[in-house]
Amino acid sequence: MKKILALLAIGLLPLTAAAHGPSPQKVEKTVVIDASPDKVWALVKDFGNMQKWHPAVESTKLDKRTVDGTEETVRLLTLKGGGTILENLKSIDEDSKQLKYGIIEGALPVSDYYSTITVKEAEGGKTEVKWMGRFYRVYKLNPPIPPGQDDKSALDAINGVYDAGLANLKKVAEGK
Repeated sequence: MKKILALLAIGLLPLTAAAHGPSPQKVEKTVVIDASPDKVWALVKDFGNMQKWHPAVESTKLDKRTVDGTEETVRLLTLKGGGTILENLKSIDEDSKQLKYGIIEGALPVSDYYSTITVKEAEGGKTEVKWMGRFYRVYKLNPPIPPGQDDKSALDAINGVYDAGLANLKKVAEGK
């Protein structure tokens, strides 16, 4: 009887492993900018003007909304290639120069997206900016996964957003 139960348990392993849903994903990128932390922070913390430094953003519209009795700040990003992303501001910490936000809905193939951008002093009067995001793919059920809604698509999208954004933030902050 023990052998039968052991064989059944081993046979069920692939089913239980596949039944847990998507795995959490994380992207973390860092850039060093030849400008003061205060100058870079002024650009990053301006939640209503992401188009000033991110090349994919055409415009940003700030608004307030109430969720479960709590008022929150949201921004609607209109993208140059079409589409929008609605994000909510979680916090801005002036002392640690850290901005936290999440994506409510939008054109990116992610769900439960939460991000932190941190600005800090680096050697030689320069600034280090770290952009970190945690998220899941947009399709939360088990396979078959529709094309464009898988982990790779989610990771590629966020890597692209961070790479383009940090490169242009560097260009803007350095005045190039």
